[in-house]
Amino acid sequence: MVAKKKEVYKAKPMTEGKRNIIQGLFDEYDIETADDIQDALKDLLSGTIEGMMESEIDEHLGYGRYERAAESNSRNGTKPKRIRSKYGELEVNVPQDRQSTFEPKVVPKRQKDISSIDDKIISMYAKGMTTRQISETIEDIYGFEVSEGMVSDVTDKLLPQIEDWQNRPLSAVYPIVFIDAVHFSVRSEGVIQKLAAYVVLGINDDGRKEILSIIIGDNESSKFWLSVLNSLKNRGVQDILILCSDGLTGIKDAITAAFPKTEQQRCIVHMVRNTLKYVANKDMKSFARDLKTIYTAADEKTALARRDSVTKKWSDQYPNAMNRWAENWDVITPIFKFSKDVRTAFYTTNAIESVNSSYRRLNRQRSVFPSPQALLKALYLATFEISKKWTMPIRNWGKVRGELSVMYP
Repeated sequence: MVAKKKEVYKAKPMTEGKRNIIQGLFDEYDIETADDIQDALKDLLSGTIEGMMESEIDEHLGYGRYERAAESNSRNGTKPKRIRSKYGELEVNVPQDRQSTFEPKVVPKRQKDISSIDDKIISMYAKGMTTRQISETIEDIYGFEVSEGMVSDVTDKLLPQIEDWQNRPLSAVYPIVFIDAVHFSVRSEGVIQKLAAYVVLGINDDGRKEILSIIIGDNESSKFWLSVLNSLKNRGVQDILILCSDGLTGIKDAITAAFPKTEQQRCIVHMVRNTLKYVANKDMKSFARDLKTIYTAADEKTALARRDSVTKKWSDQYPNAMNRWAENWDVITPIFKFSKDVRTAFYTTNAIESVNSSYRRLNRQRSVFPSPQALLKALYLATFEISKKWTMPIRNWGKVRGELSVMYP
């Protein structure tokens, strides 16, 4: 996603006409403060809109306000209408005609907002604010009420964009892909439950991060992961060189089926965390140091010897702690093909962990999401905010790409 550059209004050169208008404002409204300016602009905006609608009805009827005409249709007074503007809520008098055929263009029928408030609502939603918080903030800042229902209606306009984004074409090859999960409390059918948001992050050929997909709430299984990976294929992905993930249920078989040439790499950080869950606090630092000797080894043969040594050292105290290292050795070893500098690009899910930390900030504002759809909208907007910062390749990309090119010609 490309970040939009914020436009800053530049005042046009001061003219004699402008000076006269400004002096007229001072004389008419007795302006002394910034609030006085806002009130004056609100009053002028109301008057200007009413004047424009008077001109419109003149053109519609074919004669001016104080003229007579033979036409059967004629003016029928005015009707008050409350509208929202950048200067707050204001009331305007909309001209009426007897046949009710007049359709104002400056403020069309059923339109009550001329302030681009939708953009403001979506911006606040992207920062993790709840519909209630947005409603209260709009009222505090702009002086008019926006219901929680209206906030939901505005953000629902994002749903077609989200669907397009989820189905957009992807690159043919992604050198590295990460998959991880973030958990949220979501109300579904009246029951609050924990749902996982599975995030697929790709490193493209330029070394830049790109969120490929976000999937909410399905149970992990080979069938589920195969459908996720097949959707990537259907969107144009032909090959993934290395796919790094935690021990997600069923993902191993799914990768083999969807991308048989893809190298599967287990996240070492998750391996260490899962191992230390079985270790007493007093032994954690020592055990962690021993584990580090495995994944920093110069080659696979040395790493295997160190794994066996660490297992033997701690087996009496923690007989099952190292079982996962033996069971998952085939998806731990790909890192040993590469130099130590290059390993750090993919032997951990650090690249996606920074993304997940941004997503988790949504939990600070909302303890519970009202629906899976609301969660998806929030994640989509958060993704847009996060990706604004991705203007450079990941660290050491030139070296990483060089070694990948040799290993996977």
